[in-house]
Amino acid sequence: MKSLKQASYTGKEVFIGIDVHKKSYSVVARVDKEVIKKWTTVASPKELSQQLQKYFSGATIHSVYEAGFSGFALHRELVKYGIDNIVVHAAAIEVAANDRVKTDKRDAQKMAALLEAGRVRGNRIPTEQQEQRRMLTRTRQQLVEERTAIKNKIRMKFHQLGLIQYDENRPMSHKLVREIVDGTSSSELRIVIEAHWNIWRKLDEEICKLTQAIKEQAKTDPNEATYRSAPGVGPLSARILANELGDMSQFNNERQLFSFTGLTPAEYSSGDNIRRGHISRQGNSRLRGILVESAWRAIEKDTALGEFFERLYPRTGKKRAIVAVARKLIGRIRAAFHNQVNYQMEYRNSKALTTA
Repeated sequence: MKSLKQASYTGKEVFIGIDVHKKSYSVVARVDKEVIKKWTTVASPKELSQQLQKYFSGATIHSVYEAGFSGFALHRELVKYGIDNIVVHAAAIEVAANDRVKTDKRDAQKMAALLEAGRVRGNRIPTEQQEQRRMLTRTRQQLVEERTAIKNKIRMKFHQLGLIQYDENRPMSHKLVREIVDGTSSSELRIVIEAHWNIWRKLDEEICKLTQAIKEQAKTDPNEATYRSAPGVGPLSARILANELGDMSQFNNERQLFSFTGLTPAEYSSGDNIRRGHISRQGNSRLRGILVESAWRAIEKDTALGEFFERLYPRTGKKRAIVAVARKLIGRIRAAFHNQVNYQMEYRNSKALTTA
């Protein structure tokens, strides 16, 4: 390993892999396909940026880290210091079949090597305003998931004591909880259920507040009308799509859009043979769920999409067919943005509507 005190990196390209944790960063630097430094530092974006400039003065610095809980604060600080940084999806980091050792420095070293080889591609980075706007829809979704978990806990307590019949298929509601609780003499069960129930009620209140804030947000978003014009896209779906994707004319082509949404089919190539499998699942998982849900509704409203689904599913199965519909749907919404028009229903010639 070279000594940094003796080495000069002026005019060199330095490739940095950063493994991000809550309290620390594990960092590996490579130059000319050789690891020249490994270190651990506190999880301070500013401090790391200053270290990189100090250690590699005069060099062109490229860096990469995985998207996750830390968001984009580190990215923005690195860019502010003139460092060429990208943020990648964790699934985009190649893993060898026999590589079962995982440590922070190995992860950072792997990212640095892939970055130097040009084998990683960065995610689209939202502006700070976009990141703040999407907090409303993301937080609402998180609270809805928490509420579902609470409902399931209550149901399991009732099952545990045999208070729900085997053929009871009503969804867990406040009315059903009251009905079962009123029919039991167990004071302990009442206390336990009430504890969960209070959380459920509070979540209802907070979800209602967020839903109202989301409605107000829609009134000021110029992209709202285009998303709402698409079949299968309701008020909440439109808000999620608008907050996550914005004006979709920003995507240069459909491949870029499909990659971002995680709807690109995985491809396996060997010689002249190319086989496409399930979607890669890289990209934004929130968008995938919303787009697939919207696609199921869209085939009932848009005759062209419905016919496309009917032609496809006997060969591929319904799950793959509906993902193909979701790709076509989001591609057409992008085309609407690109052409500055609303979504066109029953458009059978997709090439005439979509753009490269």
